[in-house]
Amino acid sequence: MDETLTVAVRVKPGASRARVGGRFDGPHGPALVIAVNAPAVDGRATEAARRALADALGVRAAAVSLRTGAASRDKLFLVDRPSSELPGMLRRLRDGSAE
Repeated sequence: MDETLTVAVRVKPGASRARVGGRFDGPHGPALVIAVNAPAVDGRATEAARRALADALGVRAAAVSLRTGAASRDKLFLVDRPSSELPGMLRRLRDGSAE
């Protein structure tokens, strides 16, 4: 397995309820939608999205880092040392199926 897994994410800051799931076809290709309660101020929404992604994937928050998109809703996160199950888990969260 690769040392890192790149995850395209579309962040929806200021949401009434936080959730991870759904698909957005953005500039980085099919992206996982992450809605967070935090506002898009001083990186708070990005940090909330990073932690929500780690929680949804069942990895430590320290294993997830921002690669690009600090000031954008469209972001790329890196997951260090992903397990072989993570790509399938991401597809289920993003597309609703394992296919």
